[in-house]
Amino acid sequence: MLPKGWVETELGSLMLDYDVLDPRLSPEQRFLYVEIGSIDNKIQKIVSPKLIIGNNAPSRARRVIKEGDIIFSTVRPYLKNISVVPNELDNQLTSTGMCVIRTNELIDTRYIFLLICSDKFLEEVSLKQDGTLYPAVSDRDVADAKVPLPPLAEQRRIVAKLDSLTARIARARAELERVQVLKVHLRRQALHSCFADLGKHELRLGELLHGIEAGKNMRCVERPPVAGEKGVVKVSAVTWGRFDATQTKTLPSDYLPPTKARIMKDDLLISRANTLELVGAAAIVDFQPDNIFLSDKILRLIVDENKKTWILWYLRSPEGRSQIESLATGNQLSMRNISQAALRQIKIPLPEISIRQQRLTRLTAAIKTEVSLETEAKRALTLLDRLESSLLAKAFRGELVPQDPNDEPASVLLDRIRAERAAAPKPKRGRKA
Repeated sequence: MLPKGWVETELGSLMLDYDVLDPRLSPEQRFLYVEIGSIDNKIQKIVSPKLIIGNNAPSRARRVIKEGDIIFSTVRPYLKNISVVPNELDNQLTSTGMCVIRTNELIDTRYIFLLICSDKFLEEVSLKQDGTLYPAVSDRDVADAKVPLPPLAEQRRIVAKLDSLTARIARARAELERVQVLKVHLRRQALHSCFADLGKHELRLGELLHGIEAGKNMRCVERPPVAGEKGVVKVSAVTWGRFDATQTKTLPSDYLPPTKARIMKDDLLISRANTLELVGAAAIVDFQPDNIFLSDKILRLIVDENKKTWILWYLRSPEGRSQIESLATGNQLSMRNISQAALRQIKIPLPEISIRQQRLTRLTAAIKTEVSLETEAKRALTLLDRLESSLLAKAFRGELVPQDPNDEPASVLLDRIRAERAAAPKPKRGRKA
């Protein structure tokens, strides 16, 4: 139930008409054109309008926008592409796939913008979607949506309160998003500390290995294998810190790979080809995969069990990465290679086992703290999203700010809006700019 002084009305009853023109009637004129992809829906701002010339204008570039208009994508997957038109886009164009919501001075545009961004409004409108290939809602669906309308003075109080609270949420979100940067810094520091001051124990990786094994370069089916099929790993299987058995391709049914190329639990794997930042990525297989084999780009380093984890983390350390990147060859930034001979040249500090165990214990504890910090930050970001949604819901139920009995009732405001709409001149349709 709405508070006293509020009314429920269709959004269309609060909207003014907009002009439509065909830019091709002014073939030499330049326009800035806002389409669905021009809006960043995370910050709900227009960030990349396109410059178009009249005679080359897209057929959908028809709607004239003014400063302060709200534009709303009607294509279902992009309903959150909503923005207020800034001054620099006044009298420019938007797509027929964008609903133009224009209000007069009797309505606080910011109130309508925040209302349209609320989950309740978006859910109501999305129920009216139509179409299979490009599901969308119509301008009429948007205009027919029911909205709560408080007195103008209360609209402004709601906007001021929401802007104050969401600014604080935005600051908190920005701080939490810095955790990802902090995580990278902490990981680098922990790895550097683990391998610091061990230069006198340095050996070549080749001196620690009993061998390097690789698979074959085969033409494969570009999908993971199903039951009864055999697969071969892609470089992305070891890229992100853990072995990912889904990053595989299916071997031809008539090819029988050698048994020794099968990937086993506890294998230390490394990619010999990738971008400069990812070549030499390594992982230890922590489970037994089914019928997955080495490829020509994923190598198995055969080394004593008590040295595997130490070597893995050194290869991930700043010092290890520096050596890998300097030894990698190739002219293309998108693909670098590190040969088996080059891998064997990597210098690795190898102190006695007690020191290795002590340092790996500290490293594991640091990484556990870092992961916990990241997990808590993600949880807090989720709670902030819920808080923002909850604040919008409270605002449009009349629960965020107090009502003032001296405010002009919204019903009177609505009557004035209707009178102004009736007296307003008709919009231009298709005239030259």
